[in-house]
Amino acid sequence: MNAEIIAVGSELLLGQIVNTNARFLSKQLADLGVNVFYHTVVGDNSDRLKSAIAIAQQRAELIIFTGGLGPTKDDLTKDTIAGQLGKKLVLDEEAMRSIEWYYEKTNRVMTENNRRQALVIEGSLILKNENGMAPGMFLTTADHKYMLLPGPPSEMEPMFLKYGQAAIAGVNGNQSRIESRVLRFFGIGEAALEAKIEDLIDQQSNPTIAPLAGDGEVTLRLTARSDANSNAEAMIDKMEAEIIARVGEFFYGYNETSLILELSKLLKSRDMTISAAESLTGGMFQQELTSVSGASNLFQAGIVCYSNEAKIELVNVRPEIIEKHGAVSKECAEELAVNISSIAKSDIGISFTGVAGPDSLEGHQAGTVFIGVHIKGQPVHVEHLRMSGSRTAIRSRSVKYGCQLIINRLTETRK
Repeated sequence: MNAEIIAVGSELLLGQIVNTNARFLSKQLADLGVNVFYHTVVGDNSDRLKSAIAIAQQRAELIIFTGGLGPTKDDLTKDTIAGQLGKKLVLDEEAMRSIEWYYEKTNRVMTENNRRQALVIEGSLILKNENGMAPGMFLTTADHKYMLLPGPPSEMEPMFLKYGQAAIAGVNGNQSRIESRVLRFFGIGEAALEAKIEDLIDQQSNPTIAPLAGDGEVTLRLTARSDANSNAEAMIDKMEAEIIARVGEFFYGYNETSLILELSKLLKSRDMTISAAESLTGGMFQQELTSVSGASNLFQAGIVCYSNEAKIELVNVRPEIIEKHGAVSKECAEELAVNISSIAKSDIGISFTGVAGPDSLEGHQAGTVFIGVHIKGQPVHVEHLRMSGSRTAIRSRSVKYGCQLIINRLTETRK
C-alpha cells in the first residue's frame, strides 16, 4: 500500500509550528509495511485542499489527513473530504456525550460550534479521541482509504497508536514490514563516502541506501522490506558489513547517537575522567559534554582561556611558548592539554586552539585548528586541521573532531 500524508493548517505554512505529525506517521507506517511517497501541507482553504486531495488520489491508495477537525470555520478538513466523496456529515452520539461531559466537568458553557467536533463522515469507522474532543475517522472506498486525525500531536499520536494502526493493518493485511538503520560517519565528506560505496548504491534494491550530509557528518540510512520469506534485519546486517569494510574507520555509531554521547559512554565504560582547556571553542566542548546525563562522573573541570594571558596565568602555559610559537600552534595545544589534566587531576586533558575567522591570526588563515589530547600514561598528541566554512561551523566541527580523536586513541590502545 502506498500512502500520502496531508497536513492541513495555515500555521504550518507560516512556520508558526513544525510538522512533526508527518515524521511520526511516516515512521509508524513504515513499521506497518506502508510506503509513504509524499508529504503535502495545505492551508485552511477548501479549494486548495480539494486540489491536494485530487492529486493524492492519483498517486496513493491511503491518504492520511492531520488537522482541521476543530470547531471553528477554518477547520474544514472533514467538510471538504465529505464533499469530495459525496458523503454527509452525521452526529456521532458518543463523541457528543464526551464533549458535553467535558464542559460539565469543567463548569464551562459549551458553544454551539463545539457540536461541529462531533460530526463525522457517514459510513466511517470512528477513532476515539481519548485526549481531546474531535474523533478521528477511517473510511474505505473502491479505490482509496482515508484517515482523518486531529492536528495536536498530543491527540493524534495516541489515537493513531491505539486505533489508527489497527485499522490500517486490517486492510493492508500486514503482509510486510520495513526496518531501517542509520549509520553515522565523521571525518569523511558525503562525496568521498559515496565514491567508496558507489557500486553498492547503484545496485541497491532491497535494502536501499540513502546518504545524507549535515553539520560536518554523513549518515547512511539502510532500509529493508521483509515478508514472510525474508528477514529485513539480516539483510541490513549484510549490507552494513559491506559498508563498514570500506569506510569503517569513519563510523562511530547508530541512529540518533552523537559523537559527544559516544565519547561519554566510552569514558564511563573505562571509568575515566576528562578536563578541557578551550580557546578557539570558547567552552563549547564543556557545554556539549555537560549536556549528557551522568557527566558529573566524567567531567572534572574546564577553563576557557581565550586570551594569551589566561593561557599563561590559568593553564600555566609557559610565556616563551606563546612568544616563540604563538597561541595558535602545536606547542601551545600540547601544553594546554597536559597542564589542564594535571590541574584538574583527570585521566584525559583536551585542548582547542586555532582561528575561527573570518580574519586571520598570527599569520594563520581562518580554519586553522590545533586539538591536543593528553591521556594518562601516553605521549601527548596534537591534531593539526585545516577547515573551511563559517565561524560557527569551524568551532562546532572542532568539538566533534576532538571527540573523535579521543575515541580513536582510546580504542587504538585496546587493539
